[in-house]
Amino acid sequence: MNSFKKEYKEALQLIESSHYIVVVTHINPDPDTLSCALALSNYFNKNNINHKIYNVSKNLPLHLSFLPRFHKITDQFPTKYDLVIYVDCGDQERGSIQLDNNCQIINIDHHQSNNNYGDINIVDFAKGSTAEVLYGFFNTNGIKITKDIATCLYLGIYDDTIAFTTPRTNAQTFEVVNHLVTTGIEPSFIAESFIMKDSLAKYRMLPKILSTLQLHLSAQVATIYQKEEWLDSTGASFNECDEVVNDILKIAVVKVALYLREQNNKIRVSLRGKHSDIDLSLVASKFSGGGHQNAAGCTIEYDDIDSAMKEILEVLKSYI
Repeated sequence: MNSFKKEYKEALQLIESSHYIVVVTHINPDPDTLSCALALSNYFNKNNINHKIYNVSKNLPLHLSFLPRFHKITDQFPTKYDLVIYVDCGDQERGSIQLDNNCQIINIDHHQSNNNYGDINIVDFAKGSTAEVLYGFFNTNGIKITKDIATCLYLGIYDDTIAFTTPRTNAQTFEVVNHLVTTGIEPSFIAESFIMKDSLAKYRMLPKILSTLQLHLSAQVATIYQKEEWLDSTGASFNECDEVVNDILKIAVVKVALYLREQNNKIRVSLRGKHSDIDLSLVASKFSGGGHQNAAGCTIEYDDIDSAMKEILEVLKSYI
């Protein structure tokens, strides 16, 4: 198995020789992508490395605002830069930017569908989160992991492993977490700051989403959906109810859960599974998406949820 020691060291050399760095996070950002960017930002700030954290969205998930330097994330892309670091972006399109051809790219990720688009590619899909991959950058290069960096990395690992429950959570994961805890972080404080910050809007939205629950293919597939118009009527944000797809996967007979969301005349689809014989990244790839075996996503170019659902269920038939 590739330990990426060579790539980690090359990445550090490139970082140290660059004049201005942009750390790019993906559209509809989750805790893993933002945590990784903020871990790097805290390191760069302490070492006077010029940089910016970019996300295309103007509405970031505010329950992550306790993370150190969260307020530094911007939707304004700089005009001059010579290095771009993508974190948790399975492909470049996830960053929603058009780059200067003269810049260099470091690609840090854990999605098995990643096509190694960087000049330096650190893509380890054996890891349950990109935060765990990024931990290797600090550890391999002997960079001190401060409490602020550890706070970011811990949250990325915690969330992307669904509180340490996904199949790729292993002894190495807990070794990493143990090291992070020795920096003085408080897991209970992080969990409370992250989990106990739900908005009232979320609980107005959840009943609408759950009321759409349907079972398909002999009850092996569960589907739910979110209408764009509900965002205005409830005050919820697009990502407010992300974890609901994991909740319906808990239904005993269900093997695969689908969560479809309207956004800008397209349908965003999240796929979750709990049986290793179904590779959901292959299903998502049929729609130019990707991800992992048990967690994947894609965008279907329809503005009609029923048609999008029918098409993706048709593909799933051959995997169930």
